[in-house]
Amino acid sequence: MTLESPAAGERGPRLAVLDMNGTTVTDGGAAERAVREVLSGHGVNGPRLEQALDRSRRSAGLDRAELFAQVFPHDADTARRATRAFAEAYDRMIAAGAVTAVPGAEETVHELRSRGVKVCLATGFGRHTQNSILEALGWMGLADLSLCSEDAGRGRPHPDMVLTAVLALDVEDVRDVIVVGDTAADIASGLHAGGSAVGVLTGAQGEGELRAAGANAVVPSIADLPGLLWPAAHSA
Repeated sequence: MTLESPAAGERGPRLAVLDMNGTTVTDGGAAERAVREVLSGHGVNGPRLEQALDRSRRSAGLDRAELFAQVFPHDADTARRATRAFAEAYDRMIAAGAVTAVPGAEETVHELRSRGVKVCLATGFGRHTQNSILEALGWMGLADLSLCSEDAGRGRPHPDMVLTAVLALDVEDVRDVIVVGDTAADIASGLHAGGSAVGVLTGAQGEGELRAAGANAVVPSIADLPGLLWPAAHSA
């Protein structure tokens, strides 16, 4: 399969914005456990808790602050406290070894960069959490840039993180950008920015949801991205 998109010209992409949780890293459900812990600690139980967790699953890829704002729509202070408590709980889980690299993710980043493609690792989590993940995996310096929602202004599905990466890495044309992620929000962020979007099946959502969001292509894993972009070099 080749990528039929603006980024698939003769040159190939010049910037790849790669999602983290579910795309390049996996946490074995730690993020959901942290959400459950925080909501329970703030008095959300029973059916209301299950509804909130379902909302959390459906909002995969979005900033968790948005989730807590939806759960506590009339109590901004509690929403902010819950957001901080989530970061603390998730950081404890990261320190305990909850996060691992998706097989082939690191090799994919190295290949992209070796072919002249700049790489940005992007997340809907906060800066401290993102740094904790990068440090736990030994990935500080792996990519050209790392961004979180608060760095850009708005999180997914808005294009802000993608456009911030374009500006920071001096990419001349948004059509030379490819965004890779496991959620419809990831796909939307890439398309809203004017680039291309590839879905992966290692995270929250399936192929139907990713294609419905407009993905130019869907591959099993981030490890399959180089073969999508440069099929001749990866053919058997």
